[in-house]
Amino acid sequence: MRPSHDTRDKIIHLADELIRMKGYNAFSYKDIAEMLAVRNAAVHYYFQTKGELGVQVVDRELRLFQTHQQSWSVLRPNEQLKKLFDRFGEYNNERLMCLMGSLSTDFETLPAAVRSKVKELSNVILDWLTDILEEGRLQGLLNFEGSPYDRSLLIMSDLMSSLLLSKVLGTDAFIRISTQLLKDLT
Repeated sequence: MRPSHDTRDKIIHLADELIRMKGYNAFSYKDIAEMLAVRNAAVHYYFQTKGELGVQVVDRELRLFQTHQQSWSVLRPNEQLKKLFDRFGEYNNERLMCLMGSLSTDFETLPAAVRSKVKELSNVILDWLTDILEEGRLQGLLNFEGSPYDRSLLIMSDLMSSLLLSKVLGTDAFIRISTQLLKDLT
């Protein structure tokens, strides 16, 4: 098989979808191979181990978040916060978990390199959110008690758990939780 960035990217994309839908431990190379109509060996050609693939999935998400972060940086802090909520709304509409939330449930069983990448992704998101909360409060655009970092932890845990509840109670659960959370901050 000749190397193809297109095939490699498709594998990463499908692994991302499967992780968000089923969890890291619940998908296999066989699942990806069937979706691509190729043999398992073709997937192994690009990623010798599932851990290597997992690292690439998280790296892709990290780059995507950093792209969003950069494009959102021209917005006021409250508008940037709304953009984050909108991203989670997209996951909700697609009935998917966010990658960080999905991988967190399997965290103890992930390969060390994937765990490290999940921590990196979590820290990047939390650091960004902490900064916009702090700036938003300084500008009088956001209102909350406590430290911005502690509030970031609460926001992320609320957003991730709202996606879980939406799987059980329907997509309206996310809408109700995220709407109230935004009201509480503005």
